[in-house]
This record gives sequence, structure tokens and C-alpha cells, in this order.
Amino acid sequence: MPPIDLSALRHEFHKMPELGFAEERTKARIAGILEDLGVETTIGVGVVGVLKRGSGNRAIGLRADMDALPIHEASNHDYVSQTAGVMHACGHDGHMTMLLGAAEALAEDSNFDGTVVFIFQPNEEHGLGAQAMISEGLLERLPVEEIYAIHNLPGAPVGQVSTRPGQICSSESLFEILIEGQGGHASMPQVGRDAITIGAEVVQALQTIVSRKLAPGAGVVVSVTEILTDGQRNVLPGIATLKGDVRARVPEDREEVARLMRRLAEGIGTAHGVKISVKFNTEFIETINAPEQTRAVVEAGLALGLETEGNREPMSFSEDFAHFSAAVPGCFLLLGNGQEGPCAQPLHSDDYDFNDDLLPIGAAFWAQLVRERLPIAGNEGD
Repeated sequence: MPPIDLSALRHEFHKMPELGFAEERTKARIAGILEDLGVETTIGVGVVGVLKRGSGNRAIGLRADMDALPIHEASNHDYVSQTAGVMHACGHDGHMTMLLGAAEALAEDSNFDGTVVFIFQPNEEHGLGAQAMISEGLLERLPVEEIYAIHNLPGAPVGQVSTRPGQICSSESLFEILIEGQGGHASMPQVGRDAITIGAEVVQALQTIVSRKLAPGAGVVVSVTEILTDGQRNVLPGIATLKGDVRARVPEDREEVARLMRRLAEGIGTAHGVKISVKFNTEFIETINAPEQTRAVVEAGLALGLETEGNREPMSFSEDFAHFSAAVPGCFLLLGNGQEGPCAQPLHSDDYDFNDDLLPIGAAFWAQLVRERLPIAGNEGD
């Protein structure tokens, strides 16, 4: 096959975004490219390619995410999304392209000894795709010894590598608090149990979890994002539902937030004579980088002459790669996407764009990492 035009391929992916667990065209396109490269390929909930060279029995996994977001694109370039209300606003189009570029380079270059598993994961945005691939038997069928993932970082210099050992991304938990009071006439609040006033008290109490009940600097965020009631213009609500989001850096803090949330809700409910129940569901666990694999990422970045930061601050966002790195030692790293224009816009914004200049850098980084982690005997340390 002719060499992959990375920019053209990325633009193709950008024009055909698909939401989580619906990435059918994307999966078919990826599988076709891998097969043309001579990579053993299987399609399941995601796409997996296996490339083996030499006689080494070590295997490493490289992951890229495939899904887009339900966002209407506001860009004006010539490869805007062709699917209304769906957009690659997080750079997964670039992540896929970089990994396919690495597959091409490694398929043509036998300068490694072992097995590379190219993992194209669905539904990262909802924290469901990694576990789906694990449940499908990926790690039993292909027992990789270590695993890696790249995410672009808007606002950082193009190609800057940054990572850290230990926790790098926060967990995300969603909560729902149901208040069951007694509705009534807005002119006679004393005869009911106004759920919205009680809900406001709960909202205020939740803010004390971070400010007064956890250690300063814990990095926990508790946000109430929705308040839903059955009230009307002159009807006091009897039912109120509070929904929100919790981010935490360590499981202990996450579990403590859930415990305190339930205790506060129970106390307020008792004080007002109403029933308050709490649902707390963790969709993304904390992403933890293993020390050895983090050192390998730093060494690969330095070997390519890239600006490299090996002890960056943790990120507040969450990442589904956490399920892979909880099962296998791994490292999640960030690559700078640029500091100007659409490439510097925040992830998930409607005018964000992945930087095409990053494509060959990411592909070269993946190939360098493979050669360092799966060296041919006698090439160690080259």
C-alpha cells in the first residue's frame, strides 16, 4: 500500500465522527489499514492489531481512543464533521492516526523483538470502553506486560511530552440525591415540606465536604450540576433531585466523599422530616502510572529530542485508560497540541482542532517507545 498520508487520514476521521459504541465505520477503516500493513487484526467491541517480530516473548500494548462527542462543530476548515451534532472535539481522530502511523513504521521496520498490540478503544468519553474490552477477554487473549496511552494537550508546546509517576488523572463519580418532601401552595409553605428549600440546604452542605472535611490540597472537586423539581409557578415542589459530579485523586478521598455525602443528606433529611436518598456511582477510577513505565516514556521523549517533563502536575480530568493501567502496569502521557488557534482551544470546545503537526511526532514517539521496550538482543541502551 502507498505510505499513509497522516493529515489526510486524520481529516477523514474528523469528517466521520461516531459516538461511543457506535464507531462502526471507524472500526472498519482502522481494521482495513492494519490488514493492509500485514498486521493481524480482530474486530470486537474495539479493534486490536497484533504485530510480532523476532523470537522475544514480551508484549506491550499501545492504546488509542476512537469515539467522538455529541457537540455541534463551529469550525470553518474544509474537513468539518459531516455528522450533525457529533464532533471529534477531544482529538481522538489524531490519537487513532498517530497509532496507525506507528503501526506503519513498525510494520516496515523489524528493529524490535517481541509483540506490539495496537488497541483501538471505543467509548472512552463515558468510561465504558476499556472495561468492555477487558470483559471481552483482551488481556487474557493477549497478555501484555505493560500498556501506554497518549492524549493531546491544548495550550502546551507542540510535541511536549509530559507525564508523572503515580496518579495522573482524577476519578469521576456521578451522584444523584433524591429529596421526597411534601408539595403545596406557594402561599402556605408551612403546611408542606418544600423540597427545593431543603435541596438548597443540601447544596450548601455539600460544599463543606471539600472546604472543611478533607485535607487542604486534596484536589477533590464536588459540583452540583443539576436541580430538578416538580414545582410550578405557584406550586412548592414535593420532589427535588440534585445531580452532580465528584473528582478525586485517590480512592480514599473518593470513598470519604460518598460517606460524608450520605451522612449530610441523612442529617438534613432528619432535621426536616423528609426522606433523602443518595446514589453515588464511580464511572472513571483514578489513572495511576507505574514508575518503570513512566521512566520509559520520559526516556523515549528525550531520545527523540522532545521537550519532556517527567513530574507534571496531575490532571483534573478523568480517563478511561485507568481500567487498563489498573490491570497492567502502564503510563498515560500528554503531548502538547500547540499554543495558538484552534489547537489551543480547550478539549470538548466546539472550535477545538487536533494539530496535524503533532501526527508524525506522536507516531515517531510510539515507534521509539516500542524499540526501547522491545529491544533486539545487543541493542539495549542504543
